[in-house]
Amino acid sequence: MNDVNLRIPRQAATLRLLVEDRIREAISSGHFKPGQRLVERELCEQIGVGRTSVREALRQLEAEGLVVTVPHRGPEVSSISYEEARQLYEVRALLEGFAARSFAQRGDMAALEELRAAVAGFRRAAESADRAHLVAAKTRFYSVLMNGAHNVFVKQSLTTLHNRITLLRVTSMTQKGRLADSVSEIEAIFEAIAARDGDRAEQRAKHHIQMAAKIALAVLAGDQPSPPQTD
Repeated sequence: MNDVNLRIPRQAATLRLLVEDRIREAISSGHFKPGQRLVERELCEQIGVGRTSVREALRQLEAEGLVVTVPHRGPEVSSISYEEARQLYEVRALLEGFAARSFAQRGDMAALEELRAAVAGFRRAAESADRAHLVAAKTRFYSVLMNGAHNVFVKQSLTTLHNRITLLRVTSMTQKGRLADSVSEIEAIFEAIAARDGDRAEQRAKHHIQMAAKIALAVLAGDQPSPPQTD
């Protein structure tokens, strides 16, 4: 039987991941907006890489739902409809509620301290009101929450949902005072987890997503003005 070389160039794979992250961050920050075309040549110039890396990154982001290929136009940043958003938030509330309950029941002290630090980081980012810091801090909180739940399938599902939420972060805006409420809700989730109260942790996590959904859906329905939300 002929030998098959299964080795892949590590440097190329790493470069592709870096390109994915750069484009994903640009979408998350609002640099690339829903419906905006993503021209390969321009991306190559902006990021400083070849077309192969950009093309592979766009394929991955399309699989995540962040990019869509439109006939006769090519790839562009995806948009999300009201109904898609409503369904997304419903499922997200269930999964994050379960993750918070699981963390309260199974998370060890090291994970709890990491969650405490993530909550503090989000509070500091909220005080600075820097959008990039807010998104990064909230992403960090969710990453720690998912890891602490010790359920690989919940983590996979929530990662997919959070990628889609990126689109709402740049198409929806917070009502006045929402950021302060968001910080309070995140702190309440942590307090319930730290108390090892699974029921309360689940309820508070669901409440947080329901409040975020209320704002986002109002924006998509055209009932609210729109600066970027971070829920």
